[in-house]
Amino acid sequence: MAVTSSDPVPHLKRVLGLWDLVFYGIVLIQPIAAVGLFGVAQELSHGQMVTTILIAMLAMMLTAISYGRMAAVHPSAGSAYTYVSRGLNVHIGFLAGWAMVLDYLVVPVVSTIYAALTLTRLVHGVPYWVWVVALTLFVTVLNLAGVRSAARSNMILLAGMCIVISWYFFSTTRYLAMHGGSHALFSLEPIYNPSAFNLGAVMTATSFAALTYIGFDGVTTLAEDVKNPRRNVLVATVLVCAFTGVFSALQIYLAARVWPTYNNFPNVETAFLDVCGRAGGPALFQAMALTLFIACVGSALTAQLGAARLLYGMGRDNVLPRRAFGKLNGQGTPVFNILFIALITMVGSLAMNYEHSAELLNFGAFIAFMGVNLAVIRTFYGVNRSGRVWRDLLVPAGGFLFCLFIWISLPLLAKAIGALWLMAGIAYLAVLTKGFRRPPAQLDFAE
Repeated sequence: MAVTSSDPVPHLKRVLGLWDLVFYGIVLIQPIAAVGLFGVAQELSHGQMVTTILIAMLAMMLTAISYGRMAAVHPSAGSAYTYVSRGLNVHIGFLAGWAMVLDYLVVPVVSTIYAALTLTRLVHGVPYWVWVVALTLFVTVLNLAGVRSAARSNMILLAGMCIVISWYFFSTTRYLAMHGGSHALFSLEPIYNPSAFNLGAVMTATSFAALTYIGFDGVTTLAEDVKNPRRNVLVATVLVCAFTGVFSALQIYLAARVWPTYNNFPNVETAFLDVCGRAGGPALFQAMALTLFIACVGSALTAQLGAARLLYGMGRDNVLPRRAFGKLNGQGTPVFNILFIALITMVGSLAMNYEHSAELLNFGAFIAFMGVNLAVIRTFYGVNRSGRVWRDLLVPAGGFLFCLFIWISLPLLAKAIGALWLMAGIAYLAVLTKGFRRPPAQLDFAE
């Protein structure tokens, strides 16, 4: 039936309030986001991980303002790729999207590595590589079978996390009160220890600990469903970053007080479990390990499917070879892409450790963050010539510089692999656009 001018135009209802958005953002990031980073970040920062969390929080809050402002201008976008494409240039936007594709490929690796590491602490005698292969096959079979994570299961997992974290807060506080009283509970050492503080070490650790905040930008994807999106999306993204920073800093502070020496963990990558064991005994150790394992498997499941569907969208639009990546089976599943991501996950999980994979993930994320901050400057201060120096120039410039400083502090390996990926993207973009003479194909991150 033809649509006439009198027919109503369908649109999404704006039903979500500010606190709905904040809660959604917290669910995305997860309350235990910093837990898995504890041991490595403590070693890298010489015992000052709390400081790295707070530095990263400032960078993320400034960047969150930029995300919120771009979401108000492009409410249907919900992607740094689109913000950079429309705010700066389509070719620069493609490269930002290319960096985001790297993140889509690395997230399943990060999740699988930590899930396998956790299982090695729960079940002794089974080699790490066996768990990597078993977890990759398990996740792949579930995605090929069309199993989906329901919203209700996510809520149950979140409730479980909150119970275990509350147990952790109670156990660590009681432990410190019993082993030193107020002196053990209150100390500046996890924030600033003059005998161990090193700015270079802190910034290197910050480039790793910033993984705590990955996912905050997902709030902007609901811009079309929100009441007063111009205000609420911006405020919600900032509040999500602030809550994540303060809540994570408190978790890490207590862990650092329970285990004050930063260079003698039995297993640095799962050091938080040892803190739980010291403060709450075997029961808390196992509860936290089980919670981390379930969270990692859930993340690997959704990340593998998300990456596979992104590659399908790129294949469908001829950004990647359509005959391989642009096919679905009879049930609408991108089988080739899921198997392709599974292969990358297995190889990556065996070739890289947790620290290196997380740093590579941050390489792509911070390129996107810097691009969004620059897009705000050009959109509001440049093109619109608002004249509001503080709001439209200094705030996003501050976000850009903080993100740049953290990005520069990434270790050489992450920057080397990331640079190779970007150079491949530039070469591929030159071919796709006949030497940058025509706009590139759009990347559909909504897939």
